[in-house]
Amino acid sequence: MTEVQRELFGQMPPEEGGGAVEKFVLKSDSVKVEILSLGCTIAALEVKGRDGKFSDVVLGFDTLEGYLRKHPFFGAVVGRVANRIAKGRFTVDGKEYQLFLNNGPNSLHGGAKGFDKVLWSPQVLPNGVCFFRLSPDGEEGYPGDLKVWVTYTLSGAELAINYRAQTSKTTPISLTNHAYFNLAGQGSRDIYDHVIFIEADSYLPVDDTKIPTGEVAAVQGTSFDLRQPVELGKHLEKFCLDGFDHNFCLQQAQARRLVARACHPPTGRTMEVHTTQPGIQFYTGNNLDGSLKGKGAITYPKHSAFCLETQNWPDAVNKPHFPSALLQPGEEYNHTTWLLFSAA
Repeated sequence: MTEVQRELFGQMPPEEGGGAVEKFVLKSDSVKVEILSLGCTIAALEVKGRDGKFSDVVLGFDTLEGYLRKHPFFGAVVGRVANRIAKGRFTVDGKEYQLFLNNGPNSLHGGAKGFDKVLWSPQVLPNGVCFFRLSPDGEEGYPGDLKVWVTYTLSGAELAINYRAQTSKTTPISLTNHAYFNLAGQGSRDIYDHVIFIEADSYLPVDDTKIPTGEVAAVQGTSFDLRQPVELGKHLEKFCLDGFDHNFCLQQAQARRLVARACHPPTGRTMEVHTTQPGIQFYTGNNLDGSLKGKGAITYPKHSAFCLETQNWPDAVNKPHFPSALLQPGEEYNHTTWLLFSAA
């Protein structure tokens, strides 16, 4: 059985349009997750280790103020288009659209005020919560009125995140959740003792602004071959890597499949990622620098968390040979990602 509680988390400042930010607590025997109506944000996620004790395994803040300041999308749903669009430009039906540039020469995670920075309308479900919003035509430069539903449901040790959308005009869309995980417990120093597995035969090489070059490269014989589990710290050292911030290309099937697994041997905690999405961005918190004070006033240094963001491939709207990122009127965007937790 899943218990669902609803409480006030804070109040948006008047200059942000005011409004109450609510927190929804979903609780089963083995998982407790806290989700905010601001950005559909996973603010806390407590799971058991092999000792039976719960630890919060996602980075974030204790108060609303933390989420209102600049931060690297902790726990939020990002959109309309997750990841980067080259030069913030794309053409649909012969018309060019220009987005806000918020990541060097590119547009990242929806622009200046993406889905992570807005209040969503919640509806409590027996085992979770469904958030809705209408992203109006022209918001952040994107075409079409876009209706979006993000639904979190908890069933035992499995958290499911379903994304649905419908549009009035052809528009690019790619939604993901940007939770930063540390299975040792948030606030732990690094993720070097985590063991990572990603079921992908290819990945996307990127230029120096992190935009895919267009090549779909085989992982075989490279540092990107994570098809056999690797201990992250040793792997980064072996290949002299600063970290990962790359899209791994998943088997092209709409069906649910296991695509990644992260384990923390000292605590026994394991997280499996299953999805219907065509890609997964593996990011090792390379840009965390200890400047942000998170939960319990703990700072988050470089490599103190990882993200496994299930999504479409970056810049797909400008790369015809990538999986299509376009949603047409009359169609429905519908993807689910499942996070399954265990302790051995």
